[in-house]
Amino acid sequence: MAKEALLIVDMSNDFVADDGTLTVGKAGQEIVPYIKDLATKFLAEGNIVVVSMDAHQPNDPHFDLWPAHNVVNTEGQKLYGELNDWFQENKDNENVIYDPKTNYNAFFKTGLAEKLRKEGVEKVHTVGVATDICVFSTVSGADAEGFKTVTHKRGVATFTNLGESMLNHMKRCFHTEVIE
Repeated sequence: MAKEALLIVDMSNDFVADDGTLTVGKAGQEIVPYIKDLATKFLAEGNIVVVSMDAHQPNDPHFDLWPAHNVVNTEGQKLYGELNDWFQENKDNENVIYDPKTNYNAFFKTGLAEKLRKEGVEKVHTVGVATDICVFSTVSGADAEGFKTVTHKRGVATFTNLGESMLNHMKRCFHTEVIE
């Protein structure tokens, strides 16, 4: 039987906490309960939950474009708040995958597509930050890998005014189902 996967993208302290180095701030904090409940539901149904997290080295050339963020083994790279609590409680569940990434797209050179195929996943649901950067790129990557895609509008946030436009773009370009 086909499984579904929930990808939680970049819900780190650096992206969500008030003092994060590249924070979405309150908009990201407000989606935490929705994501936590959705992750719990996915596990209860026997589906997969992937925590996809930026993982940069201190000298990463990525920091030529952005402030330093999600540096490996720092407080900034840890999952934010209640999501970290949820992860600590569930990290030993065989259906929970922690998947570090060095690119906006969670599927780029991570082996994630192969891991999900091995588990029988055909549909990928995406939540997290930022809607117009890493979430968009990850949905593009999932589509390119042949997965059906779903984005949960109540589970994404960004620090720009492009969120709604990017959701519409996902619908048109990748046939993404957007769940209100």
